[in-house]
Amino acid sequence: MPSRFELANAIRALSMDAVQKAKSGHPGAPMGMADIAEVLWNDYLKHNPEDPKWADRDRFVLSNGHGSMLLYSLLHLTGYDVSLEHLQAFRQLHSPTAGHPEFGYAPGIETTTGPLGQGFANAVGFAIAEKTLAAQFNRPGHTVVDHHTWCFLGDGCLMEGISHEAASLAGTQQLGKLIALYDDNGISIDGEVEGWFTDDTAKRFEAYGWHVVPNVDGHKPDEIKAAIELAKQSDKPSLIICKTIIGFGAPNKQGKEDAHGAPLGDDEVAAARRELGWEHAPFHIPEPIYSAWDAREEGKKQQQAWKERFARYAEAHPELAREFQRRMKGELPAELGTEALIEKAQEKGESIASRKASLLALNALGPQMPELLGGSADLAPSNLTFWEGTQAITAENPGGSYLHYGVREFGMGAVMNGIALHGGFVPYGATFLIFMEYMRNAVRMAALIGRQAIYVFTHDSIGLGEDGPTHQPIEQLTSLRTTPNLSTWRPCDAVETMAAWDAALKRHAGPTALILSRQNLPHQARSKAQLAHIQRGGYVLKDAEGTPALILIATGSEVGLAMDAAAELEQAGHAVRVVSMPSTDRFDEQDLDYRESVLPRAVTRRIAIEAAHGDYWYKYVGLDGRIVGMTTFGESAPAGDLFKHFGFTVENIVTQANELLG
Repeated sequence: MPSRFELANAIRALSMDAVQKAKSGHPGAPMGMADIAEVLWNDYLKHNPEDPKWADRDRFVLSNGHGSMLLYSLLHLTGYDVSLEHLQAFRQLHSPTAGHPEFGYAPGIETTTGPLGQGFANAVGFAIAEKTLAAQFNRPGHTVVDHHTWCFLGDGCLMEGISHEAASLAGTQQLGKLIALYDDNGISIDGEVEGWFTDDTAKRFEAYGWHVVPNVDGHKPDEIKAAIELAKQSDKPSLIICKTIIGFGAPNKQGKEDAHGAPLGDDEVAAARRELGWEHAPFHIPEPIYSAWDAREEGKKQQQAWKERFARYAEAHPELAREFQRRMKGELPAELGTEALIEKAQEKGESIASRKASLLALNALGPQMPELLGGSADLAPSNLTFWEGTQAITAENPGGSYLHYGVREFGMGAVMNGIALHGGFVPYGATFLIFMEYMRNAVRMAALIGRQAIYVFTHDSIGLGEDGPTHQPIEQLTSLRTTPNLSTWRPCDAVETMAAWDAALKRHAGPTALILSRQNLPHQARSKAQLAHIQRGGYVLKDAEGTPALILIATGSEVGLAMDAAAELEQAGHAVRVVSMPSTDRFDEQDLDYRESVLPRAVTRRIAIEAAHGDYWYKYVGLDGRIVGMTTFGESAPAGDLFKHFGFTVENIVTQANELLG
């Protein structure tokens, strides 16, 4: 039987060999954390390599994602469908073993990591999902949700501000099944971190309400195992601080920044082999070591035991069992009723703020969708996301459906990603649109990961008013719209808001941003055909008789303005079409014939109207068209005064139109 040291050396060898072959990568962290990984994966991690999506598996997150060869080595050694050829193709085009772990590229990768600290926040989301799902589904004598979330993290993760946000929330929620193992090697890219990172990490996490196990020798399996045993006994989240040597085994580079982010070099790799007593050729793992690592048989046993428990659960609680399976598959309820909501809103004809319409949607959908797990970054009364009947999730009562994230926008976004990845929930989170900037990278990661998350971004323009330019979003809509795989909706009234929620709930392949107003928006009359076309992202809201001479394109609060301007222009004898475009990405997905029917190429006189940065709209109006938009930051004043000051008036649009029409 190979020793623990030999098993850990298999990770070290594969990692340094793959980095060396790729001529790029990060060998230091995998070599330094190999002993920790060996203990965790061989003695504690509950998983089945032959079914990486088993609902009750433990979740493992490598937050310091630059050390990706650690994860790839573990997946390969334990029996996942990650071959030796995949490891040899590390960092190459179309390889599942990318430079940083990418969700969906290889089985067993639970989340995309790379931007430091976000994996740690994802892990908090995984742990929240586990605890809440357990509270919602477990019953006396029947435990079907019972797993841990494990997270590796490094100095860089803890320096990032998001680690403070996520750790604070985790401590408040008392996530006892979250265990983080900190690679305390004292080295980052610039060298020894004592020049810029002198936090007392143990005291910091104790202050957050964590259980801390300090001063663990990360190269002594017995100490690592004892620390994990202590952590598993705590009802608080745990941080195990492991003292390690970066690049362990490389005699001339271990303990130095040289081992962090570059190949060791042929000579140093050979020296490391001698130092570690690893006499095997590159990428060669002896069969006894493979056999000792193989987790497939044990994983099957663990999953089979769970299946038997679930079968007994299904007999005792058949409806709950069916609901659990539906939610873990990500299926919508059979009768969601969103189409009826849209029709009802059209019939009712209310002129209300789209944020209020969003709350009406949640009030209707919340009871039908127990998987909705909402939240707001301390703005629930303004974002209007706390719907009737929802209950706050707390440490003592984790079975609710709403998280008070506190003023932690970035943390909220990354925690939502973890919740979405865990399964069983559709997370939505809210803040003012301007504060999307705080969570911007988490939004980008959600789009990259391709999981369903819904952002409720309210107070969407200079219509915010008196709070002034610090709170008035200008360039944010362009940022969201140009993010691949993110769908963005800015509805013009309650009807389009209901349609936006319908689209968001039915979109499983990525996140959706709902851009909502603070101020009331006028209801727009529509035919049944127009109602059906909202989901196409852009449609003709008002048309002229015959071929239009001018097309006005608008979104959100400016659609009402466009309608008023069109009415005045028609009185002057001009044929004007008004196009409402709540979702540009959805419109761009339509076939050419439909897009041509809405924006015929023959009609070149076009004006786009939106109280945000205007440059995005050139793709629709062309160089001959005009844009009534923002080119500066806002000002502090009542909303009506601001719209007038910045030219969002019927008078200005009519003037612009007349100039175009000659």
